[in-house]
Amino acid sequence: MDECQDLNILNIRERLERYSFINENNLKFDQNKYRKAAVLVLLVCIEGEWNLLFTKRSDSLRNHKGQVSFPGGAKEVLDKDIITTALREAQEEIGITRGNITIIGCMSEFLTISDYAVTPVVAVMDWPIPLSISEDEVSKVFTIPIKWLQQPGIYEEKVYTHPSGAFGTVIFFNCYEGELLWGISAKITLELVNEILK
Repeated sequence: MDECQDLNILNIRERLERYSFINENNLKFDQNKYRKAAVLVLLVCIEGEWNLLFTKRSDSLRNHKGQVSFPGGAKEVLDKDIITTALREAQEEIGITRGNITIIGCMSEFLTISDYAVTPVVAVMDWPIPLSISEDEVSKVFTIPIKWLQQPGIYEEKVYTHPSGAFGTVIFFNCYEGELLWGISAKITLELVNEILK
């Protein structure tokens, strides 16, 4: 990680706390309607440049198959907190352990069209490390440079209709090396790179 000197962990932690405080005061929703979930948003240093790590969901999954996402999933009864959820899911999906990462902080919850309240847990991960990919859940792990994600005009908002009939505006990034980042993962990414890592 010594190659990437432009990432100030203390500044990012302060921005996360300020951002979460503001958003949590503005975010009002029915807690009983939404199931809690968490994703692990991983910053990795590759050849002197900070990247975000993404997974591509397996085509065999029932929901969101083939989509680009962050490792993560629904909170379970035995998870003591939302960070535990993110870590457990990341370990199950791609073999990451607590010893490989440094937690920076959490963003506020994002509500999904499938009735989840998703908390992004932001962390720095050692890189490279061997991954143990669960092929039942993940077909690919890849990274996208943060500078690429921060380019002007790199995304657009489109009206999207969900198979359930619900519709709204959804963020779509341009394709990166054949991979399309869109939906809730794109929304989390956009807020992270523009508001927290600016």
